Amino acid sequence: MEAFLETIGEFGPYQKRMFLLLSLPTIVVSMQKLAWVFLGARVDHRCRLWWEDETAEFPLSDDVKEVAIPWDGTKGDYSQCYMYSNGTEDAASHYNSSSILVPCVEMVYDTSVYKTSAVIDYELVCGQAWLRATVQSVFMVGMLVGSYLFGDLSDRLGRKRVFLSALVLMVCVGLGQAAIPYYLAFTFLRFILGASLQGVFLVAYVMALELVGKRRRVLVGVLSQAFYTLGYFTAALLAYFITSWRWLQVAMTLPGIFFIPYYWIIPESSRWLIAKVRTEEARVILEKAAKVNKKEVSEQVMQEALEVKDGKKEEAKGNFLDLFRYPNLRSNTLNLFFNWFVNSGVYYGLSLNTGNLGGSAYLNFVISGAVELPAHVLTFLLLDRIGRRIPLAVFMGLGGLALLSTILIPKDLGWLVITLAMLGKLCITASYAIIYVLTAEIFPTVVRNVGVGSSSMVARIGGALAPYINLLGDYWYPIPMMIFGAMSVTAGLLSLLLPETLGRRLPETIEDGENFARRPLERDDRTVPLVESNQLTTPHADEKQQLDETNNHHSIPNDIGYRSSNKQENGTLSEITSKI
Repeated sequence: MEAFLETIGEFGPYQKRMFLLLSLPTIVVSMQKLAWVFLGARVDHRCRLWWEDETAEFPLSDDVKEVAIPWDGTKGDYSQCYMYSNGTEDAASHYNSSSILVPCVEMVYDTSVYKTSAVIDYELVCGQAWLRATVQSVFMVGMLVGSYLFGDLSDRLGRKRVFLSALVLMVCVGLGQAAIPYYLAFTFLRFILGASLQGVFLVAYVMALELVGKRRRVLVGVLSQAFYTLGYFTAALLAYFITSWRWLQVAMTLPGIFFIPYYWIIPESSRWLIAKVRTEEARVILEKAAKVNKKEVSEQVMQEALEVKDGKKEEAKGNFLDLFRYPNLRSNTLNLFFNWFVNSGVYYGLSLNTGNLGGSAYLNFVISGAVELPAHVLTFLLLDRIGRRIPLAVFMGLGGLALLSTILIPKDLGWLVITLAMLGKLCITASYAIIYVLTAEIFPTVVRNVGVGSSSMVARIGGALAPYINLLGDYWYPIPMMIFGAMSVTAGLLSLLLPETLGRRLPETIEDGENFARRPLERDDRTVPLVESNQLTTPHADEKQQLDETNNHHSIPNDIGYRSSNKQENGTLSEITSKI
């Protein structure tokens, strides 16, 4: 296939057209993944006082606050969840400092910014605030399930069919969310939505990768981030003008309908068709690609592209336990797992916390998305020049220190807190992109899918815990930044223990993987085993997979899901994700 792509152009007019079509849904996916910032926006609230009726407005005079609402020393403001009561209900004059504290019976919300919010409709405040965090955590679990489920289905049933099925599911569930009146049902739909979004994004991204030559995959990865960032901007724009959360959910979902006609526009992946020995269908697609690119392809090159290599039909793979069987590989695995956990937790923690940094929630959100562009450009420029390990450690360390320093900033210097938080977001975005590449290069071929898939699962755990860490800010606002910062610095220091992979032949067997960390400075290393083969009892130690990885370095979207597999076929999703 690579010879065919070199003949017609690795990123010619046909590939550019298909890449654009496949990338547009990323905008909708990005909006939906980050929508909870606005759908579940925190709004200021207070107790409805005994003498107030349903027309009560949020603002209260200072005189009334002093006698009716207690001071919350932790937050430095009047309590949002308690009021004074001395058993009377008729007038504010009855309140005094000797009154006892009682929790709010009903709430009055500040609707000056958000007319409605899921927090208001489902009353996710005070003692119920943890339910707000649960919504996003369940969503992250759905993403984890969707990564595995739709990845597996796309290998079995085809890319196009699964992509469109996930797209239709996303639209239906997204619209259903806007109408559902019950919290539990809403949360369940968030789970389904998270799974469907991964189906749309992951399969579309892999289809785009399968279209281009290996030297253009870096470019595809960087460009895909531009569409993801565009989703950031679009979400903020829609949220600014649509202040009702239900209508906002509709507005973010409806554009998905425009991609349903892809059924008649987007072809099936030619690599998948070849893997399934549907060569005539694949030939039609490849001939069209050559025609659009205005290139002539010899019959020999075409036949080579359509041939299923025997060595790719079925290859033995390692299992999860192989990752922990030997000391160096075990050390690398645990280190990578922790880095994935931290990167995902901090990334989503910062992305979802923009509304709580002070200032304009809309502007903070846009800046949070904008800093991702320079982060990926920096990653693109540094990976092949400096390497992977040092940039990873520097980005995580610098980002962590920026977040930790927010503790020292007075609350009245909100702009400085926002600046440091955004610096942390830029750094964690860059480190997240690096860890994808480094992980795929450290794990040996026989356990690469298992290793990267397991790392992704650990990352989703970090993402699922992030909303609960943000919830701790209700008790003291610097706590989330302290935790995220400390985690980042720790992970950055630990990443220095990982081997450098720039310019080195990728490990293929368990033996290669065990020896990989022992010669961190050696380039293009060959088989000079420091651990003898007979020391390795794994049945996969002598099974090699010849991969052409020359100049095959990749920039990876933050949200692509990986999965493990016992088979690796030419053109399967497993193969693509193991190489990126």
